[in-house]
Amino acid sequence: MTDTHLFLDDERGKDFVQYSARMAAAYHQTAHYMTGKPTGPMESLEAALRFAREKKVDAVALTGDILSFPSEAAADWLLERLEKLKADGIPYFFTSGNHDWHYEGWPGSDAAKREEWIPKRLGKLYPENADPLAYSVCVKGVRHLFIDDSIYEILPAQLDFLQKELAFGDPSVVWMHIPPYAPGRGVGFGCGHPAWGAGSDRNWEIERRERWREGGHTQTSFDFYRLLCESPNLLGTFCGHVHSTTLDIVNGKPFVATEANARGAWRLVEFRPMAK
Repeated sequence: MTDTHLFLDDERGKDFVQYSARMAAAYHQTAHYMTGKPTGPMESLEAALRFAREKKVDAVALTGDILSFPSEAAADWLLERLEKLKADGIPYFFTSGNHDWHYEGWPGSDAAKREEWIPKRLGKLYPENADPLAYSVCVKGVRHLFIDDSIYEILPAQLDFLQKELAFGDPSVVWMHIPPYAPGRGVGFGCGHPAWGAGSDRNWEIERRERWREGGHTQTSFDFYRLLCESPNLLGTFCGHVHSTTLDIVNGKPFVATEANARGAWRLVEFRPMAK
């Protein structure tokens, strides 16, 4: 599940309206991906959870921008429904997107805002004792790595995490918000994109945030991207962010992004042993 962009808010958010107003007015309604009828993000998310129950899935992965801004009301609403899902025997795993923790115009760097607002508003959505920036879970023999790339860049500790997790040799999958670079794709496909940087940042003023890095990605981000492409036991990556359904094959690996909001913000992913 990805990019539902819940905009729900209440009295607890009244002191933050100057930072939430633009995104609070976004994504209220769109056409349902199957019926074409108007629907909204809360209805879409509830439909996704019904789908998960109907299919009796082994787990639900949420890959960010589930919230349009770090609203306590939206986080509580989401947690209540996810905990009911968990009580029904379906675990859930969350990693943040660039909107989940972002109050537009709030002072500080993106990294600082993520560090501030994840524990304040989103911490209860993660597994107990999990590091929100990088954690792993094993489901039926597949190692699932949840890595927060919501500031478009990778930190050294996240690169170390990926290296150590892949070293176990298990079949592994990476879940992130922003898709890794695929040749021919736009700069919105962030990690590893050779053109990413201040010169290609078109939305920093609209989103009232710091501009992307002058000079492009750090070597850490490029090394992380190389691991995604070259690690033999990495099955692929699953992301959101770009609000469209895409499948790119990079060095033989599927890089998947899922369409967003009420137009079908979920996909069923099956992992099967290869025939020998």
